[in-house]
Amino acid sequence: MKKLQLLGNLTPATFLRNYWHKQPLLIRQAIPNFKPLLKFDKLAALASQNYVESRLITMNDGQWDLQHGPLTTLPPRTQREWTMLVQGVNLYDERADELLRQFRFIADARLDDLMISYATDGGGVGPHFDSYDVFLLQAHGKRRWRISAQQDLTLVEGLPLKILANFEPEQEFVLEPGDMLYLPPHYAHDGVAEGECMTYSIGFRAPAFQELGENFLQFMADSIDLPGRYADPDLQPAKNPAEIPRDMLTTVLEELNKVRWDEEDVTVFLGEHLSEPKHNVFFTGPARPLTVGRFNETAAKRGLKLSPKTLMLYRGKHVFINGESFAVSRLDKVVLDVLADQRRLDGALLAQASDDVLEALYTWYQDGWIELS
Repeated sequence: MKKLQLLGNLTPATFLRNYWHKQPLLIRQAIPNFKPLLKFDKLAALASQNYVESRLITMNDGQWDLQHGPLTTLPPRTQREWTMLVQGVNLYDERADELLRQFRFIADARLDDLMISYATDGGGVGPHFDSYDVFLLQAHGKRRWRISAQQDLTLVEGLPLKILANFEPEQEFVLEPGDMLYLPPHYAHDGVAEGECMTYSIGFRAPAFQELGENFLQFMADSIDLPGRYADPDLQPAKNPAEIPRDMLTTVLEELNKVRWDEEDVTVFLGEHLSEPKHNVFFTGPARPLTVGRFNETAAKRGLKLSPKTLMLYRGKHVFINGESFAVSRLDKVVLDVLADQRRLDGALLAQASDDVLEALYTWYQDGWIELS
């Protein structure tokens, strides 16, 4: 693997071995001469939409206030100490999506979204920690970061924000446009704007095992097959009518122990679960879709690309896209793996696709999952 300026001229393997989940890394000029991808007005317009997750955090007389979007009105930009957070900007701006994809040395199954934080002078969200890895890229202005490896993660009670009660900074950095700070999970940090600034946060998914377990059991409910019905032909008279009979408990336990799952069950569950769009993601197909014949002709010339909102994964013979899964032949998988890995497909490779894949691609085009390049 080649060294990446994005990682301070480390190879991804070196970064993952020495820093990922282990220690912070400050990278000066990770992206030299970086300029904000969205101006304030466009970011504010996104925050005003009901399908975009956004938050407004203000500090008034030492009191924190949190407001969830849509944010139809914002404080004046001349007012100090307020922050606007807009999640999933990569879903609505192609340049933001391209920036997020620069971090694909981490598998898509872990890559989450690009959040943009706009803050006026003194603005921030207080000392806190995240439960996931994060890269903090300075896009505009300056932000002063104080960080700590402290083990005390006690939170202040009664606040709308999760703010650390006993923050004790150990290191301090001022980031300017193009600078980036990586922080492992549970690493305490506090970022304060020095003048107006924008920070881009590249976050990663770290689902709780409890969440995965609950969703997996729901997933398995569709495939459980336990024929028959409870019966007790050798039933004995009840001595204590309210007590559950031991024989009944034993019989039901034996039947439930027949429920089994294997690696393929977990693979299909994980692929569908991880590729499922978030609740606020909606797809819009083309206003005037091409006919299937015209679509195939145009795709053969121009190629295809995944919508920024689409997440496509694969494992073994299984392909997953936006919460759906299907098994494919070895030849078709070659084509679909390229589409998933490169997020685009040129016309030459498309010619190798079977009729079934072409039919699926046309359906995805109609649904807005893929687009003509």
